[in-house]
Amino acid sequence: MRKLVIIFISILICILLGDIASAYQKEALQTWYPELVRSALTPPGWVFALVWTFLYIAMGVSFGLVLNASHPKQRRVALLFLVQLLANFSWSILFFYKACPVCGLVDIILLDLLVVIYIVKSYPINKYSSLLFVPYLLWLCLATYLNAFIVWYN
Repeated sequence: MRKLVIIFISILICILLGDIASAYQKEALQTWYPELVRSALTPPGWVFALVWTFLYIAMGVSFGLVLNASHPKQRRVALLFLVQLLANFSWSILFFYKACPVCGLVDIILLDLLVVIYIVKSYPINKYSSLLFVPYLLWLCLATYLNAFIVWYN
């Protein structure tokens, strides 16, 4: 039961942080962002909410699995998770709230690297924890492209 509670709390942390980040995006999504030249590959707005909900749940489960593991590198990987989560949150602040696509691009490239490292480092601790981050990495690759497109064309 304790392990399930840890996973549930981990999911709540991720979703809560995502909700806070989306609050910082709200004004820019109505004013600044619609004026940007965007890639034809940019999904409709509702897709972002759906995908991020799924990803935050997967991230929370992944984190919970790491926290529940008995492994010598468990704490190090848990810290790595928190650092990437901070970078994830920072992107919303930098890109939307500060209206700085270049800053967002730097942040998301760092986030991409952190997620790859997390996937590699979490695998020996719990392979499912690692695999739960693969969809996140794929989405981040698209997001990195979309961010770079905005930097290039605006």
